[in-house]
Amino acid sequence: MRRMTESVELMIGLRYLLSKKRSGFVSFISAISLLGVALGVAALITILSVMNGFESELRERLLSMSAHGAVFAREGQLHDWESIQRATEAANGVEAAAPYVEIEGMIRADSALQSVLVNGIDPVAEQEVSRSYLSLIAGTMDSLVAEENNIVLGRALAMRLGVIPGDDVVLLVPRPGGRGDLQTVLQRFVVSGVFEAGLQDHDASLAIVHWSDASRLLGSPGDVTGIRFRADDVFAAPRISAALQQSLGESVRTTNWTIENASYFRAIKLEKMMMSIILTLIIAVAAFNIIASLVMVVTDKTTDIAILRTLGLAPGDVVKVFFIQGIVIGWIGVFIGVCLGIVLALNVPVIVPFLEGLLGFQIMPGDVYYVSEIPSELHVGNVAIIAVTAFVLTALATLYPARRAAHVNPAIALRYE
Repeated sequence: MRRMTESVELMIGLRYLLSKKRSGFVSFISAISLLGVALGVAALITILSVMNGFESELRERLLSMSAHGAVFAREGQLHDWESIQRATEAANGVEAAAPYVEIEGMIRADSALQSVLVNGIDPVAEQEVSRSYLSLIAGTMDSLVAEENNIVLGRALAMRLGVIPGDDVVLLVPRPGGRGDLQTVLQRFVVSGVFEAGLQDHDASLAIVHWSDASRLLGSPGDVTGIRFRADDVFAAPRISAALQQSLGESVRTTNWTIENASYFRAIKLEKMMMSIILTLIIAVAAFNIIASLVMVVTDKTTDIAILRTLGLAPGDVVKVFFIQGIVIGWIGVFIGVCLGIVLALNVPVIVPFLEGLLGFQIMPGDVYYVSEIPSELHVGNVAIIAVTAFVLTALATLYPARRAAHVNPAIALRYE
């Protein structure tokens, strides 16, 4: 008997939904509701996939210029760095480790003067740590040989200084003096290469020299700032960093890429959250349209509801009749939106160039943005969360009109029939 009642509710709900006698305006509102849900879901999936793509692209570019983590002295330079490098390389999950020296100073070429961050590296060991290290557009990293005073500059920095490989530049570096004051050290270097990292901060301010030349500039030959390491799994870097901190003691500090670049990823996370909220409002508006269409259906079907009540249909069963209408609209909208969103997200690299050619302009020109193509990375978890959220919103939208239908008084509704 119960199954029969449930089949009657389903039959009546679908009949009301598909009835050709429905008001054209009500049908139009229902269609707009379904379209709104579909477009909201599709837009949310596509936008989040693009944001995921930008996040992955940013992470790859940042890690191409830096290691996954580092160990450095709490004060000054690392003196016994060889033993720390061996301990780091022996840590579980570490692929390779290399020494580095970091200096902040100024760089001058003729009358041009720019601030610069100098990285002193071991070219051989560093290539193991940063495999996709740099895109060299002139020269090679092999030119960085100890005591030859060669330097490799970022593309934007070289342009601002007006230098090319073979030109001379002068580094101005502050270092502690004998009486606790700061002394300025000037050292001439020869430009032996130019790189492009794809990040404005690096291309416009970074210079690379051999670590031994950098340590001499600081007045502590043979010492380094720290040891950089590469992890088997980039997301394991925080765990490895914590383990190294515990094993090496309080004389050193450890860090990892999630800490050093926290501001970048916090900004992307905030953008993803705001875009999700804005696009979820589209689904919410569609849900309100579902409420409006069902309320009009209830008003239109008041007499039918009263007759069904007099024939024995319980108030709860009336709720189910109109609940079925709402969730069918929501389910179809979510299904279409998910399918459309997945297709768009997977084909963003194809769709965007087509639109650029059709509209006659480039969305992200290469001379302005370092990322000239819009990336997209579809996550199954995002799709599932969006689909479930949209379905819940549309299901909740049916409760008010369904309960209103259940409270129709048969005697009053049939008084003048």
